[in-house]
Amino acid sequence: MTATKVSIVTVCFNSAATVGETLRSVAAQTWRDVEHIVIDGASTDGTLDVLKLNSPRLARVVSEPDGGIYDAMNKGVRAATGDVIGFLNADDCYADAQVLQRVVSAIKGGKLDAVFGDVAFFSARAPDRVVRRYRSNRFRPERLAWGWMPAHPGLFVKRAIFERVGEFSTSYRIAGDFEWIARAFYRANLRYRHLPSILVHMRTGGISTSGLLNTILLNREVMRACRDNGISTNWLKILSKYPAKMLEFVSS
Repeated sequence: MTATKVSIVTVCFNSAATVGETLRSVAAQTWRDVEHIVIDGASTDGTLDVLKLNSPRLARVVSEPDGGIYDAMNKGVRAATGDVIGFLNADDCYADAQVLQRVVSAIKGGKLDAVFGDVAFFSARAPDRVVRRYRSNRFRPERLAWGWMPAHPGLFVKRAIFERVGEFSTSYRIAGDFEWIARAFYRANLRYRHLPSILVHMRTGGISTSGLLNTILLNREVMRACRDNGISTNWLKILSKYPAKMLEFVSS
């Protein structure tokens, strides 16, 4: 297999309690050609001390104020030099040391533009117990109208796709990743594959899953993202996915 460089972008802000585990999970990957880029939003809680302690494992650290999570993610994309780009949040970690190995093998073996897998949610109070499995195999581009998307931390895309379809839109607060996926998968006709395994362990309580108001905002932005990309949808379609999502908790 010819060399394939993977760029992992971690965006963080005041994440001293969790970012160390995130960094270690990237450093432990058996696929060695990895460029780990950390974009910090000028943290004040000791995050920079953790980053400094782990600096030999990091390709680049940027710490400065930003315009929100998607602005920070765009900084990471611009800094990335790898063939494949993935995003790992500062309170998440890879499920095992072979995740990137499997991702690269799938992309190169299938001549794909993107691969994605499942994400397991856990509570910080019980890190060994999965409370929900986000099953990305439900995603198809035609299901964007129903609000379905692959779990973003489990998505890996060739850097050339960002060059083709552009960066994340900073006009979104929560659903910028959905809008980018709509733009890329619905309009750019990507070659992709679902990996039937858990790739990322993710703490509950992220911005898109914490509270009714954020859920309402998320779905409003999903509706807008569909309109912006010529996808016909409505509230009934968007809300119809929730019974299936509830089953993710039961089956876990």
